[in-house]
Amino acid sequence: MRIHLATDHAGLELKNSIKTYLIDKGYDVIDHGTHDHDPLDDYPDFIFPCAKAVAAEDDSRGIILGGSGQGEAMAANRIKGVRAAVFYNGPEKIVKLSREHNNANVLSLGARFMTATEIYDVIDLWLHEPFAGGRHQRRIEKLDL
Repeated sequence: MRIHLATDHAGLELKNSIKTYLIDKGYDVIDHGTHDHDPLDDYPDFIFPCAKAVAAEDDSRGIILGGSGQGEAMAANRIKGVRAAVFYNGPEKIVKLSREHNNANVLSLGARFMTATEIYDVIDLWLHEPFAGGRHQRRIEKLDL
């Protein structure tokens, strides 16, 4: 599976850690940036290319980061075919349901609310949780009308 990554300056350190973790697990990782800490950068510049890549590839996912992950998810969800869920260290059930019921293909993380060590189990859960389909598929199809 290919995993697309993107962040602004707020998530740079965590993105780099996640990138190494995913590569070590054998995933094909595409890093859409940022690559340098610039407090004046703008998250849409990195999130849009990442989200567009996920939408264009059937068997890929995206992990995006920002201070809270909220704005990044809003940006990603503007791209047709993207279903971004936000997680910033709440109950792991949120991550499970984002896949099971919503077939989320992008996970937006709040980098200011968690450490790399805390997020690895969440990422593994999100990457391996199957989509339930059934009545949920009908709902997802209505998102991109």
